[in-house]
Amino acid sequence: MIYLDNAATSWPKPAAVYREMIRCIKEYGANPGRSGYRMAIRASEKIFECRENLAKLFGITDPLRIAFTSNATEAINLAVKGLLVPGDHVVLSSMEHNAVIRPLKKLETAGVQVSVVKTGPGGKIDSADIAEHIRRNTKLLIATHASNVTGTVNDLASLGRLAKEHKIAFMVDAAQTAGNIPINVERMNIDLLAFPGHKGLLGPQGTGGLYVRAGITLDTLKEGGTGSLSESPDQPDFLPDRYESGTLNTPGIAGLNEGVKFILKTGVDKIQNHERQLTGYMLEGLGEINKVKVYGIEDTEHRTGVISITIDGKDCHEVCGALDEKYDIAARSGLQCAYLAHETIGTQNKGTIRFSTGFFNTVEDIHKAVKAVKEIAGS
Repeated sequence: MIYLDNAATSWPKPAAVYREMIRCIKEYGANPGRSGYRMAIRASEKIFECRENLAKLFGITDPLRIAFTSNATEAINLAVKGLLVPGDHVVLSSMEHNAVIRPLKKLETAGVQVSVVKTGPGGKIDSADIAEHIRRNTKLLIATHASNVTGTVNDLASLGRLAKEHKIAFMVDAAQTAGNIPINVERMNIDLLAFPGHKGLLGPQGTGGLYVRAGITLDTLKEGGTGSLSESPDQPDFLPDRYESGTLNTPGIAGLNEGVKFILKTGVDKIQNHERQLTGYMLEGLGEINKVKVYGIEDTEHRTGVISITIDGKDCHEVCGALDEKYDIAARSGLQCAYLAHETIGTQNKGTIRFSTGFFNTVEDIHKAVKAVKEIAGS
């Protein structure tokens, strides 16, 4: 199988990810933070080690400001529902994922005001356009670091400066960039960073997290047992316990930790350069096929390994079916849970065929995928 659906979830994972998850279940799969015996202590230490490694990766000074979630969607829900109240205003781009759009749609019914700033067809967010929509009651700016449809990477430093100048919180959806593009919350003035563990961080599904800058307090999304202050009926007010009710996914976080360690050892720059190389090869090859239209910007310096295309006269679902059945290539068809982005690029009625590279893909994978597309297109 040539796997080119890494924007949905990365595959394969580093071998250490699988090994540590099994080791956790077999050797120290106790409930972290709940007891003082050796297995529970070891589980707690593994959880904290993962926080520390994530903090190194994202330039976070206090690892306890990272709350683990089941995925980036839960992290986004915690952030927006915990921060915004009726009467608040939030600004976002037209390239956001449904993980952002749907929680805000629900908050709108409660009186939260939402402004969607349309980008150009390439999907690039313009700080000047965002600035025009900031109001006196604007509380939050949300931006995807990179589109899961076009792969376009946005300038977080510029957007972060804008948010800081206007004294509004800046939240980043790093679903497509955590682990494969450098992120530094201090240099980029990021107040809230939502990330999945199972994509670029190379961990298992069911993991993710939210960084919350000091000085920002979110209402809780859920309450319950935390292993701390058990004598009180009130939810703890300190991090990460405030946002981590219930038993954590210790085997998953143990695996995630190994994924993050692999990234720290390999280097984000090396990972990014490899994916840029693959992206460049694929864009060049697809660009030579007459019936293929490629969406997004051409500049590989400002895009991830996400490449969406359409083929004249071909249904995107049928194309992906043929890629799987005839060529053993995994790609994704449809709207990729991002209808606003597809409205922006004009594909809301037909969707696209999306390829997304990962660190473990090769140049040969790309050549085979381009050849398959050419044969399917009949050109």
